[in-house]
This record gives sequence, structure tokens and C-alpha cells, in this order.
Amino acid sequence: MKNITVAGGGVLGSQIAFQTAFCGFNVKIWLRSEESIGRTKPKLDRLYNIYKHTLNEAKKSLGSGVSLPRGLAPDSGLLTESDIDKLLEATEKAYKEIVLTTSFEEACKDTDLIIESMAENPEAKTIFYKALDPYLEEKTIVATNSSSMIPSQFRDCLSRPEKYLAIHFANNIWISNTAEIMGHDGTDKDSYEAVAKFASDIKMIPLRLTKEQPGYILNSMLIPFLNAGQMLLAKEVADPATIDLTWKMGTGSPYGPFQILDIIGLNTALNVVSNDPLSKDPNTVQGKIKAILEKYISEGKTGINAGEGFYKYNK
Repeated sequence: MKNITVAGGGVLGSQIAFQTAFCGFNVKIWLRSEESIGRTKPKLDRLYNIYKHTLNEAKKSLGSGVSLPRGLAPDSGLLTESDIDKLLEATEKAYKEIVLTTSFEEACKDTDLIIESMAENPEAKTIFYKALDPYLEEKTIVATNSSSMIPSQFRDCLSRPEKYLAIHFANNIWISNTAEIMGHDGTDKDSYEAVAKFASDIKMIPLRLTKEQPGYILNSMLIPFLNAGQMLLAKEVADPATIDLTWKMGTGSPYGPFQILDIIGLNTALNVVSNDPLSKDPNTVQGKIKAILEKYISEGKTGINAGEGFYKYNK
């Protein structure tokens, strides 16, 4: 694999694209509109600044035992100043060479792998796959980064379902460098292994699932945790800061549920809760969670990329 397209430039889509380009692949991001391109560019700017700042700080601290995130350098304890300079060059190259396009034809041309990283909306994903399919080349593997849906839900939208599977990344991909690989019962072995190798090539740890599971491994555990935090807020048991503090003090975790929701993005959280039929009733906990998220989003408080969600951040 050399040519990779990411469909969607949201929180994770932009991270997948930047990390892939940082690791030397040719990367395109397919977006629905010029407005989507405008929303994606600041996310790439932010990632560029994070990678550059992290590497420059590590360069200043060489020899002091400071380590880089695993997704930037798995063996950072062995790095020299020259090695970090090469990583800085890779950061510059990635930032300059990622191509943003609204054209299916351009997105699919000579592409080895397309990673769909769009909103958690099954109808929108179905429409996307059916529109994409006529442009796919025979060699191209398609993978979904859906956090809660399984490949068998969409495989019939594609002419070559055997080349379709899932690869799911954790947020802050350069730090939490995992990639969960999940096929459906018709995914061929070569496609599965090619995607697992790709994950390794972009400095991820491939986590192989042996059967389909909504939420994979990580989100099967994470989503109930986030739902529990939101339930406490919806029932007015405590405010987000107190809920987060309770979790962090009680478990030693660096993040509470609302800090994680800000990292994920509140639009993604809203899409997940909206898939629950109970969210249509404003008197249910799910309906109250939906209303809270909608209020934050309407005020532009969509999470860390916006500079504010449940908390304020320096952009």
C-alpha cells in the first residue's frame, strides 16, 4: 500500500490522514463540500502544530529520559537529534502534501485503501458507499472507522464486499496508537492482513478481532462508561467537573468521561445517542442527554477542536 484516501475530515478522519501522511504515505481526504474542506483545514493545522511542538520539545530534552508518544516514535529512547530532525521533516511533508478533494474520481484514482471516517449515521454511510462504489478500482480495499457499527451492515453496498472490513482507531492517534481490525464473515484473508500491515506501517498496534462486535473491543467498554457519566449529568446528580474529578481520583485515570467526550467531539457523541430510539422521548435519560449535547453544539461548544466543549481549551 502506498496511496491512501480518508473519507471524512472530522476529529478522527483528520488524525488518521495526518498520521498516515507523517508515516510516508500519499494521502487524500475526500470531503462532501468546499465548506467541509474549510472545516477540515483547521484540524490539520492543529495536528501539524501538535506534532511539531512535541518533536521540538523532545529535541530540547534529549538525554533527559523524556519519551515521545508511541505513534511518533515507538523507540524514542534510542532517538538522536538527527532522527528527530527527520521526523520534523516528515511532519512538514505531511502537512504540505495532504490533498483535499470533493471528487470521487480523484479520491479513488490509484488508491490502495479507502478509510471511511464519517459521522455515525447508518443512512449517510449507506448513501456514501453506494455513491463511491462505481469509482472503486479492483485493487482498492475499503475499511470503515465506524465506532459502533459492523461491516456486515454495509457490505452489500459494495461490488467487492470481500475487500471490505473495519479498522478503528482510538482518539489522539499519535498517543493511543491502536488499530482494531475487524472483518465480516466474507472478508478475504489477504485484505484483512493487508489492513493489519498498514496499521503497523503507520506505527499503530494492530488488534485483531476474530468476529464482528459493535463497538469493537475499546468502545464496547468505553461507550457504557461515557453513557454512565452523561446519565449522572442528565439526572442532575453532579456537574461535569465533579463527575470527572470523582472518576480520576477514584481510579487514577488521567481523564474523566466529559474530558473524553470533548476529545471525541460532541457531534460524534450526539450521533451515537441519536441512534438509540429512546432518545426521541425528551423525558428519558437518553432524550435528556441528547438535549444537553444539542445545546452545547448549538453554542459552538463541540469539543477540544472548537476550543470549547464541556471545558475551555487554548486553540
